[in-house]
Amino acid sequence: MKTELKRGEHKSLQTDRVVLIPGPDEEVRTVRWIYSQFLKKGLSETEIAKELNERGLLTDLGWAWTRATVHQILTNEKYIGNNVYNRRSFKLKRKRVANGPEMWIRSDGAFEAIVEPKQFQKARAIIAARNRRFSDEEMLERLTRLFQRHGYISGLVINETDGMPSSGAYAHRFGSLLRAYSLVGFTPDRDYRYIEANRVLRQLHGDEIERVIHEITRLGGAVIRNPATDLLTINGEFTASIVVARCRETSSGGLRWKIRFDTGLAPDITIAIRMNRTNTDALDYYLLPQFEMRSKPLGLAEENGLMLDAFRFETLDFFFDMARRVSVSEVTPW
Repeated sequence: MKTELKRGEHKSLQTDRVVLIPGPDEEVRTVRWIYSQFLKKGLSETEIAKELNERGLLTDLGWAWTRATVHQILTNEKYIGNNVYNRRSFKLKRKRVANGPEMWIRSDGAFEAIVEPKQFQKARAIIAARNRRFSDEEMLERLTRLFQRHGYISGLVINETDGMPSSGAYAHRFGSLLRAYSLVGFTPDRDYRYIEANRVLRQLHGDEIERVIHEITRLGGAVIRNPATDLLTINGEFTASIVVARCRETSSGGLRWKIRFDTGLAPDITIAIRMNRTNTDALDYYLLPQFEMRSKPLGLAEENGLMLDAFRFETLDFFFDMARRVSVSEVTPW
């Protein structure tokens, strides 16, 4: 073993390999306790989360427990030592997609297990039986009851309710969460739409940071991520910050974006991601050098003239090529 990486740190050499090891004893005991409560006492994820919070325990990130965090522990194979990846993929000029289990790449027994495989399989069987495929009518019926119970609906409320399909399942089945809401007679006000869009933007921001780190590392580069600010130091040569710009539609139907720079971090390059009209996926990318950064937010329209659109790219391939490490033989003309 070379070293133990702290949160936010990444390997510095492409030839290095990273493996998971058991966490602190207290956290290991908590994971095993969760399985015990779920299998032996038959407690739901919500009940387990409530008891953990009542005991004053926090997650490894220092957050309160939720149904979703408990569910993740009960369904993640890393706890029985298996490494599973390629669950999602991203091809050039294509949307990020979730891959089916047949496309997953796995290595069983890659890590030290902290949960017995029989326990994990039993928990997964219980969850699979509970999460059988619902018909459209059943999904809408459950959503209607949830609406009647709370008087409103949100992705968080759906995900934190036992016996409900996930908010992602509703969005996938009916095209969007808003359309599912409308089918049960719920019209969220602007605040609810804003909250839902914020959740998507936060998720995409984290996904893009991970993608940048993964791609640069794959190309032989090195990335250090500041865990507090998400500032990326690339190859020890320059820094980059990623910001996401929400799309807003004007009364005349035009699209506008406002880019807020991390001026306090003073990154050499700001990767500004413009979202599409529905704020569900990235539209394009602006690679803005430090001298283009302003103290005030930068407003963008659909067309912005050569001075700004010269920094616009459909993908991040150009940025990755900037960070790619090459051998001397590739650049030496003789």
